[in-house]
Amino acid sequence: MSENHLSDLRFDSLELHESLRAGIRDAGFEFCTPIQANTLPIALRPADVAGQAQTGTGKTAAFLIAAFQRLLTNQPADDGTRQPRVFILAPTRELAVQIAADAELLGKHTGLKVGLAFGGTDYEKQRNILGGGVDVLIGTPGRIIDYFKQGVFKLDRVQVAILDEADRMFDLGFIKDIRYLLRKLPEPDKRLNMLFSATLSQRVLELAYEHMNEPELIQIDPDKITADRVRQAIYYPSNEDKLPLLVGLIREIGVVRIMVFVNMKREAERVQNYLEANGIHAAAISGDVPQNKRLRMLREFQAGELPVLIGTDVASRGLHIPDVEYVINYDLPQDAEDYVHRIGRTARAGASGNALSMACETYAVALPEIEDYIGHKIPFANYDPADLPELIKPKARPRKPQQRRSGKPGGSKPGGGRPRGRTTRR
Repeated sequence: MSENHLSDLRFDSLELHESLRAGIRDAGFEFCTPIQANTLPIALRPADVAGQAQTGTGKTAAFLIAAFQRLLTNQPADDGTRQPRVFILAPTRELAVQIAADAELLGKHTGLKVGLAFGGTDYEKQRNILGGGVDVLIGTPGRIIDYFKQGVFKLDRVQVAILDEADRMFDLGFIKDIRYLLRKLPEPDKRLNMLFSATLSQRVLELAYEHMNEPELIQIDPDKITADRVRQAIYYPSNEDKLPLLVGLIREIGVVRIMVFVNMKREAERVQNYLEANGIHAAAISGDVPQNKRLRMLREFQAGELPVLIGTDVASRGLHIPDVEYVINYDLPQDAEDYVHRIGRTARAGASGNALSMACETYAVALPEIEDYIGHKIPFANYDPADLPELIKPKARPRKPQQRRSGKPGGSKPGGGRPRGRTTRR
């Protein structure tokens, strides 16, 4: 990992509670990253912060340290109940889980209890933990609203409110849910508010000014600068050359962590099937994959047991996966910002990385906008079609037999006619 992404500000120069300092030492942090160096002195005052920074720059630690410090120096009167005092909203389940893991590490010595609320799994388990009382509530909007309406917890004691990846919240259509929850918190001037976003668009700023107390705007390395740390190259294959080229590139790269991005869920599954048929262990992750399976895929990918993770753009943000050496854009994204989010899965925390892209017949039209957005031409990479590997086609999966509607042959009901109670329009 490169050290030139760090600032000159040391964590031990900040006025922090000793139990929090111990967690920072456990995490191996010594110098702040730029987003931490610029936001922590403000938030520790305390004053509200709206920060722009791409993922992988240390913003999670920045808002967690500020939040923990606020709680440790503002202990409430003990009335025998434990309600959330830090409220953190994230756009995706994976990001919520990763924030919670960082919170457990940094807050290990503080005695503060962390609770998670996200959809897809562990409904009763999460409910029981939150019902038992937590200090730090982290989750996605839908599940938090569900538990809140059931009275599992209250939000009237929140001292710190944090929105992470606010622009992604808009993309996923969560804005009404966010406004609903923020209105259940104490007034903005009665709490510390922090908002982080890859882009401080007008809609994000409107949200900040509506629900925060005169936040200070901090912009560190606008998102497209991420691309400057990534070695990029682009191929121009025909549509039929894409899969052989992908297999050839992965074989040439060798056993490292590789993320492959496609535009459609169905294509992700097709690519996975071809890679597996040709001796490359791969798995496709998308919004439809059950939560337990998603988390297992991510653990295996992080552990190096799964060398290739295939994702749609739902996986391009909010995943903190260290040491991804290559990103391959099997399909060029149709949004230039998504290109930068994708290649930002590598070159994290000051490291360098590699991004290989395919401008095929279908998606090459997106290339001029991408190059205009990142401010330079992507270097051309050549290949010889004669050198591409011959691929083994994946075996067709057997179709599940359709269930008959009744025990009679052909599935008809007794009497032979159409089911009663239904009207057929001619």
